[in-house]
Amino acid sequence: MKDLLIALRVFVVLTIVTGVAYPLLVTGIAQTAFRDQANGSLIKQGDKIVGSRLIGQDFQDPKYFWGRPSATSPTPYNAAASSGSNLAPTNPALKEALETRVKSFQAANPGQPVPTELVTASASGLDPDISPQAAAVQIPRIAKARGLEESSLKALVEQHTQARQLGLGEPRINVLELNLALDHPQE
Repeated sequence: MKDLLIALRVFVVLTIVTGVAYPLLVTGIAQTAFRDQANGSLIKQGDKIVGSRLIGQDFQDPKYFWGRPSATSPTPYNAAASSGSNLAPTNPALKEALETRVKSFQAANPGQPVPTELVTASASGLDPDISPQAAAVQIPRIAKARGLEESSLKALVEQHTQARQLGLGEPRINVLELNLALDHPQE
């Protein structure tokens, strides 16, 4: 009986420390030091939340930059269903999906090279970023759809290109932020 009471006390103490105190401490530090990230890196326009810097959105309209395809199901960019397609390179369904995406991209962007990242889903299916090169090949389509000069779109892409972080990774562009800048150029 004595051992059972000791075990019960240890259980209660560890539950309070690891189940209450530690989470509260970590949450407090996150809310103090990393408030934006701790709250989802939300993007707002006025009082309205329009998305997150961390989760892509499904842009299909020719007047917008397109991001990486999403493998989440049943809806694209569903954060609750984050995962890759898990289709092997030899799977006919993957081959068919890639062929469809390539044809769609070529139809919308005639004469442009097809960036691999714009026809393949990321591992999470939620990638919000594309490379500056993937954005550049879309400029002629968007310029035509919006009646804009390609040079102004190139400048906008350059403005929204984020450099490597601490010398790691590659330059990237958040598609949602770039598309919001297209719709609201003066902000």
